[in-house]
Amino acid sequence: MKAICVYCGARPGASPLYADGARALAAALVEQNLALVYGGGKVGLMGIVADEVLRLGGEVTGVIPNALVEREVGHTGLTRQFIVKDMHERKAMMARLADGFIALPGGMGTLEELFEMLTWGQLGIHDKPVGLLNVGGFYDRLAAFIGHARDEGFIGAEHAARMLVADAPQDLLAQMRAMAPAQALYT
Repeated sequence: MKAICVYCGARPGASPLYADGARALAAALVEQNLALVYGGGKVGLMGIVADEVLRLGGEVTGVIPNALVEREVGHTGLTRQFIVKDMHERKAMMARLADGFIALPGGMGTLEELFEMLTWGQLGIHDKPVGLLNVGGFYDRLAAFIGHARDEGFIGAEHAARMLVADAPQDLLAQMRAMAPAQALYT
């Protein structure tokens, strides 16, 4: 793995634990020589994780749609910044640039991006690991719901297992490195 795409909030969240988690993930990425790929903003957890990777000497690539450059206050100090046409182009480019995906705490956009990558993995579009950094138990209920959907027969056990979960960045990155590539469902 050379680059990890991080999905996270354009807001900092209600607890300082979330910013601490973003900084801890940034430190783990730099320590393991992994570049950050993310949505290109400088606000919320997005800005925190990007700024910390940069501060620690790591590489950061942002991908932001033109319409969000002002709204999300596009980060201007990144290693590389791509301004793209729309959200579809943004997500596709981030997926191409990354070797795995991590969701920090976030809102609707974070969840949408997370589930798109899980779905793409299920469909065999990619075989990259997808994980939740469960900062302060933020994703406990989501992980439980995925287990419930699996138990109720809506998600196959092999697909539910594709969503890796850890409380510490180093543990999540170790799980991601150890994950064997899934077999493609479609050729």
